[in-house]
Amino acid sequence: MDKHLNTEQAGTFLAILEKRFTQNMQRHEGLDWSALRSKLESNPEKLWTLEQMEQSGGEPDVIGYDAETAEYLFCDCAPESPAGRRSLCYDPEALAARKEHKPKDSAVNLAASMGTTLLTEAEYRKLQELGRFDLKTSSWIATPEPIRALGGALFCDRRYDHVFTYHNGADSYYGSRGFRCLLRV
Repeated sequence: MDKHLNTEQAGTFLAILEKRFTQNMQRHEGLDWSALRSKLESNPEKLWTLEQMEQSGGEPDVIGYDAETAEYLFCDCAPESPAGRRSLCYDPEALAARKEHKPKDSAVNLAASMGTTLLTEAEYRKLQELGRFDLKTSSWIATPEPIRALGGALFCDRRYDHVFTYHNGADSYYGSRGFRCLLRV
């Protein structure tokens, strides 16, 4: 699979990202679009990943900058868990373990196919400092191995103006649970 956008697609998508960037400066105060655009243009595979996030309903936007690695941090900023990434169990092992009513894929596998990863709990909580997300949905998050080894997986949401972390069987899936991604560019 070619993980690059053609020139027309790249230009159209960069315009979408720029508009979102300028409309949501509170998420990335002090960052400059022109520097970010140059970085995106020199990393076409990352631009492709962001477009995959966009196509599945994520509305990716910059939520920070890591000065140590000189990377911009993009995250799904859709108000609810991305619609094109719901009704998925946690990972490929959980999908394989389901005997009946298997979902179409797993969150971990779909994220990997998009070139990205699920948010950690700390990243999810940081995102929630920038806005109010998942008021009606929930999102799988990266689950520590000791929990996963026992068959569980973690997810988060925001209810009662508080961010909650919960657990469920990794093979469970719900129409209101998806996942959010983080991408470093």
